[in-house]
Amino acid sequence: MTAQTRRAALEAMADDEGLDVLVVGGGVTGAGIALDAVTRGLRTAVVEAQDWAAGTSSRSSRLVHGGLRYLYQLDIPLVAEALKERGTLLTRTAPHLVQAQPFLWPLKTPVLERAYSALGVGLYDALSIIGSRGRSVPVQKHYSRSGAKALVPSLKADSLVGAIRFYDARVDDARLVLALVRTAVGHGALAASRAQVTDLLQDAGGRVVGARVTDLEEGVTREVRARHVINATGVWTEETQALAGTGQGLQVLASKGIHVVVPRERIQGEAGLFVRTEKSVLFVIPWERFWIIGTTDTAWHEGPQHPVPTRADIDYVLSHANSVLEEPLTRDDVVGTWAGLRPLLQPGTKGGRTTSTKVSREHTITEAAPGLAVIAGGKLTTYRVMAEDAVDFVLGRSRARAVPSITASVPLVGAEGYRSAERRRARIARRHSWTEDRVTHLLRRYGAEIDTVLAMVDGDPSLARPLAHAPEYLRAEVAFAVTHEGALHLEDVLRHRVRLDDETRDRGLAAVDEVSEIVAPLLGWDPARTAEEVAAYRARVEAIRAAEEETTDAAAERARLRAPDLVPLRPLTPAGQSPAEGPTTDQAVDEAKTPSWAHTTKGHP
Repeated sequence: MTAQTRRAALEAMADDEGLDVLVVGGGVTGAGIALDAVTRGLRTAVVEAQDWAAGTSSRSSRLVHGGLRYLYQLDIPLVAEALKERGTLLTRTAPHLVQAQPFLWPLKTPVLERAYSALGVGLYDALSIIGSRGRSVPVQKHYSRSGAKALVPSLKADSLVGAIRFYDARVDDARLVLALVRTAVGHGALAASRAQVTDLLQDAGGRVVGARVTDLEEGVTREVRARHVINATGVWTEETQALAGTGQGLQVLASKGIHVVVPRERIQGEAGLFVRTEKSVLFVIPWERFWIIGTTDTAWHEGPQHPVPTRADIDYVLSHANSVLEEPLTRDDVVGTWAGLRPLLQPGTKGGRTTSTKVSREHTITEAAPGLAVIAGGKLTTYRVMAEDAVDFVLGRSRARAVPSITASVPLVGAEGYRSAERRRARIARRHSWTEDRVTHLLRRYGAEIDTVLAMVDGDPSLARPLAHAPEYLRAEVAFAVTHEGALHLEDVLRHRVRLDDETRDRGLAAVDEVSEIVAPLLGWDPARTAEEVAAYRARVEAIRAAEEETTDAAAERARLRAPDLVPLRPLTPAGQSPAEGPTTDQAVDEAKTPSWAHTTKGHP
């Protein structure tokens, strides 16, 4: 995916042939739907108003898990479904992106707690083995207090009497979404980020027959015709479905979850931690050179685009982590933070509509208007099931049976040939004078596409150099973000591809100049455009820093919004209401809402 293929995709979406399915939303659910639909032979397009995975799908706990805590709520079918999907990702569709991860569950009381916990974890293991048709991860193992301390020396001795080790899995959530979109494109889907649905097209009978899609990069609005439109916009669900003007659809509330990142050396251990809290659970997750700690679960009443952690959120997470750690963590240990919004599905549907609705255990699909399906709920682990259900829903029972989903056996880009590439790790390291750890890093990001990265390095040896201020990443990874992964802006690279925004205290500011130097010629930026990109990223970082010093969500959002978006979203007007501003005409550029560089760079790759 490149800026060029994006522009071509937008033009193709608006051709006379029309689409079978238009997916609105480029998070994990929308990306999964696009892959499911296109692999059934449907002419499919997916559009995202921001960058791919810019919302909840890049701000998760980065876990692929069954949800052990749901067993204690006796939601066995939900856990079984998630564990089956975990096994699919680990063994077939994304073994390069998803890795098995051990966790230690500290026990606070002897005998009784160990007994019922062993039964729960044992059921968890059994459901995993059944769903995966074999072991995709090791089964539970029990430890005494001293055994647990040997595995995780940083555990506070008086915080446990023993522990159980169990396995789940971890994933770079944003890269999973990128892989899904790129795989869908490889099968023939049309995909465009920074392309916002600003209106729905309806025929005389009120059936949704497509959408008006505004290219936020160039200000052009196109009419895209589609037999089915699927709204997969998460916390934007109600805003998007309101464009149909029926008052029907799903009801979604937003809940904020935050995570903090601390250096790996601050916690000594070979396994993650699973800590039950008064509200939910806290995960302490090993992540390359760091530990990720989270999460919270608090109601969110501000805008959906820019959630940020407050000082109170960060202190809450550190406090719960410190309840089991011998050496307390402080705010000075925090390297990075992020906040995401969970779209919590509310019971029933808007307007009380009960027809044309499919309710699953954690997600629901309904028809907000004829031709417009809406899906919400669920979680990252079960994205593939949600996607299958959504496409089944719009096709109808008989047609869905005739062309069933095949995504459980479709490898994501980089998966096919990954095991073979993995066996060449030592040879690749010797050839390029890299450590094997660096090659492992590349394999877990690109899988078999490591050969593409290596070819880029062979063609331009300067790309083999590590970034001066972020040596864990190669310059080639920055270039790959533009040449293969559809990055259009500096923040796209630093937030969702080379994830310095989460992994450095300055959110990647020290590396900004070098990254922009690599990106600029690939995207055709002149010095003025490059300076604008760098200034916008710096302003964003400063705004987040200020927001993290606030104690309330409202104050934090005000601080964050002091940095304007380089590519702002358009306000949406529900059908039947008068817009605040005049509409954008098809194939016309709205100068007032288009970034200053949009016209000067048009035509560049």
